[in-house]
Amino acid sequence: MSTLPPITVSREDRDKIYNLLDNMPAHDEVAEGLYDELDRAQILEKQAMPDDVVRLNSKARFTNEASGKVYHLKLVMPADMSGDQCVSLLSPAGAALLGLKVGDSIEWPLAGKRLRLQLNTVEA
Repeated sequence: MSTLPPITVSREDRDKIYNLLDNMPAHDEVAEGLYDELDRAQILEKQAMPDDVVRLNSKARFTNEASGKVYHLKLVMPADMSGDQCVSLLSPAGAALLGLKVGDSIEWPLAGKRLRLQLNTVEA
């Protein structure tokens, strides 16, 4: 990956995500990327999380920089997927968004290509 923006994750979200990842098959590309992200994340208590950072169950408005398409989706655990207004943490876009701050961009591997996302806004 290119230079990665700093990310911030709540201790509660980190623990939920580790629990999910520890029960997944080995060699899952998104899971391996999430382990790397959690390793480099600044971890804060839930009440100390900034309002402009993507966390589980927050709504993110972001742009796919390759297509210019703008999305407004809620980041959820796979078991909480309901309808097309959600993005799973285990999808490339969901994994890439975790912990980003408004204004950040990130590149994430996607089937031999790169997914480049720009975070526009976050709603709790």
